[in-house]
Amino acid sequence: MIKKIIPVLVLAMLVLAFVRCRKDEQVNNDPNLKLEFSADTIYFDTVFATVGSITIPFKVYNPSNDYINISSVNLAGNTSSNFRINVNGMSGTQFSNIEIAPKDSIFIFAEVTVDPGNVNNPFVIEDSIVFITNGNQQKVSLVAWGQDAYFHYPDHPETAYLPAYSLISGNWPNDKPHVIYGYAVVDEDCTLVVSAGTQIYMHNDAVLWVYDGGTLKMYGALNNEITVQGDRLDDYYRDLPGMWGKIWLSAGSIDNEIDYAIIKNGRIGIHVDTLGASPNPTLTISNTKIENMSTAAFVAQGSYVKAGNCVFGSSGLYSVVLNIGGNYDFRHCTIANYWSQSTRNTPALVLNNYYKDVYGVYQIRDLTNAYFGNCIIYGANGDEVLLDAYSSGGVFNFTFDHCLLRTTLSITQAGFITCLKNVSPAFINTETHDFSIAASSSAIDRGDAAVTGTILTDILGNTRIVGLAPDLGAYEKQ
Repeated sequence: MIKKIIPVLVLAMLVLAFVRCRKDEQVNNDPNLKLEFSADTIYFDTVFATVGSITIPFKVYNPSNDYINISSVNLAGNTSSNFRINVNGMSGTQFSNIEIAPKDSIFIFAEVTVDPGNVNNPFVIEDSIVFITNGNQQKVSLVAWGQDAYFHYPDHPETAYLPAYSLISGNWPNDKPHVIYGYAVVDEDCTLVVSAGTQIYMHNDAVLWVYDGGTLKMYGALNNEITVQGDRLDDYYRDLPGMWGKIWLSAGSIDNEIDYAIIKNGRIGIHVDTLGASPNPTLTISNTKIENMSTAAFVAQGSYVKAGNCVFGSSGLYSVVLNIGGNYDFRHCTIANYWSQSTRNTPALVLNNYYKDVYGVYQIRDLTNAYFGNCIIYGANGDEVLLDAYSSGGVFNFTFDHCLLRTTLSITQAGFITCLKNVSPAFINTETHDFSIAASSSAIDRGDAAVTGTILTDILGNTRIVGLAPDLGAYEKQ
């Protein structure tokens, strides 16, 4: 009997010793304690030919010298998520009281199942794992591709000059859509060529960034345009503005060209930054529509831009901002802002030749030329043109040559040549962004053939001069 009792007593003493030892271990309850992760975003970048799944592990670290208790680990999408997780060998969507020893770590395995051939899937499927520790909430994002496409996601770490980014260049094929997640960068001395018919879908906050010395060439075609829009295609989001960042032609980018593109539903359609060393235009843009932007369709600052047969449509603040000087030539363009999703008190077109620096000092940048020939600048507000010249000094050269304007400005002053003021352009449907003109339009036959020059067709490929003279704007009434 004694021989049987002794092992039991020894075992009990060991258990008590362990419990006593464990209780002596301090649990860190500091509300400022933060977990550390091997990655803050897990990308499932494998696109399957058929329905399939992939599992990716990551680590959760305890940086403390004490034990920590993670009170909850939850998959945000719960049971409706495409993702599944395994925590410390247990599968599920919700876990509690996960303990990590001092300076130790645990593995979490995340898995996703997708059918990339299902066109009803969003292009990007997202969820997150939410951690609560001492009342602190942290998360690790989960990102997978929901359809068969070319995906460009941040695979380069953040630097002092760039957020996390992907590098893009060469000739993009148009056989599948391209989806940009995060910052996609055309680096210096690199060129990205986008061919006709290519569909580009931008995730929330995504930016196509042409860096100093880089070049973007978008070569669309009539009835085979390049489209750039948000990647949420379900009904509620399909035509919602502000769904992505912008196309940014940054300072020093060179010889950018865009022809026959449709750019919509972002924050800023195209942002052209200051001029580099090239004597050529920073951007030559033609036969392109930019519309339904939450901030502005087109912004250029201190740059050199040539535009023809373009529509810069309704946006939350401005249609076109030519800021901090520069050199601009717009011919047969329609600048029209009938934004209806909120109150807009800003003009469709702004010209400016100065800015205030971080020290509150005004810096002048010459507007050497802002030429608008055979254009329509119109909108729902009473005054859609702002000439914001510095009050004492600086060059501010502008010309409106055979244009139809909605403005309170005098069109008999210098800078206005044979213009029309506050007469209807008779756009077909401003609510659907159809800025072609009706037969009753005051823009018909009011242009100057000398201004038209080599622009032989309108944005729809129609003969440019039908009647006595060219029509104003991007469309020629047939």
